[in-house]
Amino acid sequence: MPYLIIILVLLAAILGPSLWVNRIMNRYSKPADRYPNSGGEVARRLLDELGLQDVGVEITEKGDHYDPRERMVRLSSQNFQGHSLTAITIAAHEVGHAVQHASGYMPLIWRTRLVRLVGPVEKTGAALLMATPLIIGITRAPIAGLLMMSGGLLTLGSGVVMHLLTLPTEFDASFGRAMPLLKKQNILAVPDEPHARRLLRAAALTYVSASLMSLLNVARWWAILRR
Repeated sequence: MPYLIIILVLLAAILGPSLWVNRIMNRYSKPADRYPNSGGEVARRLLDELGLQDVGVEITEKGDHYDPRERMVRLSSQNFQGHSLTAITIAAHEVGHAVQHASGYMPLIWRTRLVRLVGPVEKTGAALLMATPLIIGITRAPIAGLLMMSGGLLTLGSGVVMHLLTLPTEFDASFGRAMPLLKKQNILAVPDEPHARRLLRAAALTYVSASLMSLLNVARWWAILRR
């Protein structure tokens, strides 16, 4: 029974933020016609007002994000085409990242560099973990396997570190950039301000959810290797 309780607590801690974020996003996706402009139109308007005509706006199937290499704000189809509070708020959040990039905001630059490194590093970690039983079998030296396993777990956990380090960037994009822009351009209805803040907080906390999912992946490997 204690083990079951521990498992349930861990699942709640890991899945809870993700479920909360999705609930907030879905809640303010209705009514679907709350604003006259779509998320894509709001993003374009804000970028133009800021003199960032060279930053594009397009639909993506990979989730809402700003791509600093392509200088592109990418929105999911529901947020690009949608007229809901969620659509315009998420659009403003991603524009916030474009503003960070244009101003040389260092945490965003560091995050961009980390993103390029983390993918290969995580693959290396997974390869080390998969090779651990083989190395132990060949060398008959448990210490060699232990070293490989430790290296694998550390590199696999790089995603957790990256997501947590990006939190200041996300909160700045939400509350230091997006919220002031929405208010300055009179895009956001005054009664919607507290709801928009909740949405922007959820947008920032998606990285907490992602870091916890990365941690779950590390725990899964640990459980496999202990068998």
